[in-house]
Amino acid sequence: MFTCARTRHLPTNRTSNRPLGHANAVRMKIESSLPRPQLPEPPPHTGLQFAVATEEDFDEIMAMSQDIYGGLDYLPTRYQAWLQETNRTVILARKQGKVIALESVCVIDDGETVLVEGLRVAPQERGKGVAGVLLRFCAQLVKSKYPDVKVSRLTRDDQLGPKDFQKYRLITKQGILLVRFRAEDLKLRLAELGPDAGMSPTQMEAPMRLDPEEVHQLFLSSGLMRDVLPNNTIVQDWQPFKPLPSNMAILLKKDIDWMVDDPQRPTVVSLCTFPFHVPIGDDWYYLNIDVFGKDLSLVRQQFLTHLLRHTESLKGHIMCQVFLDPPLWEPLADFCRDTLRVELVKEYTEQCVVESDLV
Repeated sequence: MFTCARTRHLPTNRTSNRPLGHANAVRMKIESSLPRPQLPEPPPHTGLQFAVATEEDFDEIMAMSQDIYGGLDYLPTRYQAWLQETNRTVILARKQGKVIALESVCVIDDGETVLVEGLRVAPQERGKGVAGVLLRFCAQLVKSKYPDVKVSRLTRDDQLGPKDFQKYRLITKQGILLVRFRAEDLKLRLAELGPDAGMSPTQMEAPMRLDPEEVHQLFLSSGLMRDVLPNNTIVQDWQPFKPLPSNMAILLKKDIDWMVDDPQRPTVVSLCTFPFHVPIGDDWYYLNIDVFGKDLSLVRQQFLTHLLRHTESLKGHIMCQVFLDPPLWEPLADFCRDTLRVELVKEYTEQCVVESDLV
């Protein structure tokens, strides 16, 4: 996804006992021992200078990317963590000393794939070719630092046209369902519906939350996830991973709820982020749920279970984005609107994972 307000009262992540949005509240000191990559020479005649981002650049980056993604920008809560990831480099483009663009490149898939994230260009510089120059510079940096990288992968939420398919291969796609509600209203509605809401009479077993060892075993078991994961790809909050031990190590460091209908023979699996603040307002949160599988009843059941768990201690507004198999979008949208009585923010859109050879 090409693909920010600070708060006074932060709810606690019960898994790690850290405040949600902690990176906003406390400026962590970046480890000085992390290696600083040697940057290639900047392209001539562009008037741009490139530098590795630091914690001191945070406020300037936020000012440059104000109002991005309709107020759902994830970068404020992840910026500090990004700077500490040894397999990631965040590059800034400056013009006359001012930050005008940002791009993050993260090496995954046992060093064979670079994941391109966070691209943003200052409003006054858009349409001038800045993004293309920055992307080419980052590709050159990756090739010099990680010679084994073969492909560049990114995730988009817009419609792909003929020109896109000349540049990219489509890996997989999911439908995006974006809904909005007040936590207090949803809790009342869920209480009215009762514990069996969304389940068919033959599927009354509650979904199972997985611990790290179970996650590792399930996703790395040959064949178990073949019919569940789209094109054998784990897409977690816009990040696509192959089910490899090195990628599971990355994912298991994150605050994610992993859920499955049956750990022995899974039909539906879902990954849910813990809520984090978004810059729409002080009492606005974002919740991201990635669901894999084609059984509507089981998808709906896990969706409700995540909602119950993650809205229990919240007060205020929640934007919840659900990614699911495209044919399930309409029936789940109807369920959200007619049964849960929550607001659909937009109609059907798609999340597309694409890649190209890094040459």
